[in-house]
Amino acid sequence: MKYYFPLLYCGIAVMTFQGCTQSEKGTTLSNTPEKLIDPANMDTTVKPGDDFFHYASGVWLKNNPVPAKETRWGSFNQLRDFNAKAVKSILEEVVNNKEAKAGSPEQRVGDFFASAMDSTQIDARGDEPIKADLARINDISTIKDIVGEIGFQHTVGIGSPLYRFNIDQDEKNTAANIAQFGQGGLTLPDRDYYLVNNTRNRDIKQAYETYVQKLFTLAGSDDALAVKKFEQIWEIESALAKAQWSREEMRDPYKTYNKLTLAALEKSAPQLNWQETYNILKIKGADSVIINNPDFFKNTASLLTDEKIDQWKTYLQWNVLKNAAPILSTPFIEASFAFTQALTGQKEITPRWQRSFNVIDENIGDLLGQLYVAKYFKPEAKKRMVELVKNLSETYEERIKTLDWMSETTKKKAIEKLRAFTPKIGYPDKWKTYNDLEIKRDDYFGNIRRAKTWDYNDMVAQLGKPVDKTRWGMTPPTVNAYYNPVNNEIAFPAGILQFPFFDFAADDAVNYGGIGAVIGHEMTHGFDDQGRQYAADGNLKDWWTKEDADNFKKLADKVVNQYSGYTVLDTLHVKGKLTLGENLADLGGLAMAYAAFKKTPQGQSDEKIDGLTPDQRFFLSWAQVWRMNTTPETAAQLITVDPHSPADARTVGPIVNMDAWYKAFDVKEGNKLYKAENERVRVW
Repeated sequence: MKYYFPLLYCGIAVMTFQGCTQSEKGTTLSNTPEKLIDPANMDTTVKPGDDFFHYASGVWLKNNPVPAKETRWGSFNQLRDFNAKAVKSILEEVVNNKEAKAGSPEQRVGDFFASAMDSTQIDARGDEPIKADLARINDISTIKDIVGEIGFQHTVGIGSPLYRFNIDQDEKNTAANIAQFGQGGLTLPDRDYYLVNNTRNRDIKQAYETYVQKLFTLAGSDDALAVKKFEQIWEIESALAKAQWSREEMRDPYKTYNKLTLAALEKSAPQLNWQETYNILKIKGADSVIINNPDFFKNTASLLTDEKIDQWKTYLQWNVLKNAAPILSTPFIEASFAFTQALTGQKEITPRWQRSFNVIDENIGDLLGQLYVAKYFKPEAKKRMVELVKNLSETYEERIKTLDWMSETTKKKAIEKLRAFTPKIGYPDKWKTYNDLEIKRDDYFGNIRRAKTWDYNDMVAQLGKPVDKTRWGMTPPTVNAYYNPVNNEIAFPAGILQFPFFDFAADDAVNYGGIGAVIGHEMTHGFDDQGRQYAADGNLKDWWTKEDADNFKKLADKVVNQYSGYTVLDTLHVKGKLTLGENLADLGGLAMAYAAFKKTPQGQSDEKIDGLTPDQRFFLSWAQVWRMNTTPETAAQLITVDPHSPADARTVGPIVNMDAWYKAFDVKEGNKLYKAENERVRVW
């Protein structure tokens, strides 16, 4: 499976648009505050060496609780809300544009948005859009048909029951695409929700039961039948959870690389009827596939028995219902949100227009992205980013050369990989055209189904074709960034090129503490515990000497121990092994950004701004990027599922290993965050 290492967890990450120069009207949209580092946001009653998270942002955190329509609130969210106003103006403009050329991005995005906002028509249809799906499943009478329905649902945008399937690059032969299957099939965010019996998980189970019963009742089941259906679903999903590997295990790219022929698949899990599944999934001309967890498929196959046909039918109907609920009529939407509330603590549903543009971005993101780039993206931002990437890359190479734990042999390979990085900045060189995708102004549900079907067909069409390395893993409006190891590329969508990460008017301390650290973060993913196992050409292969690998693992273990000591909600410990890659990226990224900053005139001076030295501004810039309030429910969920550490740990984790931070804020032995020099972890 291809790995993307994003700056934020993708499932929760803020997707948004950047507001920049509005050239048509000569006005400028800007969310930059008067003071880039505002002392009014700081809590100076707290010693920086005791609690840098609150020292840097304590007053801001107190004055900015999580809004009712959010689950977290921080710099990312503020940027999203600011940029949402910009994208809303685009959508309102195109939806009313009667002169838009047929087939143009303006016309197609406008029609999609119009369909999404027509709540009267959507409510009038009720559950009509899914009745045919539920009836088709109800008529199933054999296990063969169950397996066929599972595959069919993958292809037509209904959902991804039982397993995950995609076409991606072969990690040991990245010049070729290959069919890949992965463990899946759960509704709750992680297998632990089914396997760990504690108060929090029992409460979630109760909310889940209510959700299942509500949706089946809305679809026509009586109360008694709805209760039975939940029991059937819980039994199947619990069995799937037991068959899954943990998230920590799934981080091992060698363990999850299992290349099998079709004959071997048929032998290991014959009940899954692989030849027919191949045909339904449109896998043509493939002699082998990659399975991330062979045990999952063996154990899953044993569940496909004649005695369980009714249970599987219920499970497949549930897959239809849960995926459709957020885009059906109001009663379905309200039931879906009630379950979201239990999981995340969000108090109010996100406004319809905001949900709508998120759906449009997800389904036809390149059409929406074209409108955004044309109106709001500054070419100068891309030029400046190219310079920053170059500066960080040169600094990274210098630091690799000075590592005292790595041999010259491995250093040579590391530098070769670093020089082979491909940076992607802003937006794709070529856009998806979505040819033959029909978008109707009066069919929101149908638009989504057709868009997802188009996307599936576009994906399977890549099988047998040369790998297209121009494709992106995120849309241009996204406030995030990522590293993709099989392409050895770092990507920075246009959406993140805005304050607090980046600002043309900002001093270098602010930009290097913000976007500089982001660039360094993504670069370091190429050398974290997962990324380091991929070579310069993107292939999964070992380029380390054994001694160097052992030295790296010893340092990584120290990082695991450091972060495992951090807690959330007083009792939940950060999972140091799950978050290792992101923590290494934060440590390396901030260290690289600081070293690059020290090459600038400001970095070499002592000139203060608003009473703060250049180094203080650098570290405070880093801290304000990660300032964030989070609902308790979401905090608990993220500890289980998110490979990133929580905001306070991300703020302090890297800095306590940097000598410069101690000097900048006069942190000494006796301060709570103090680490002795010989205990500070320096990897990259």
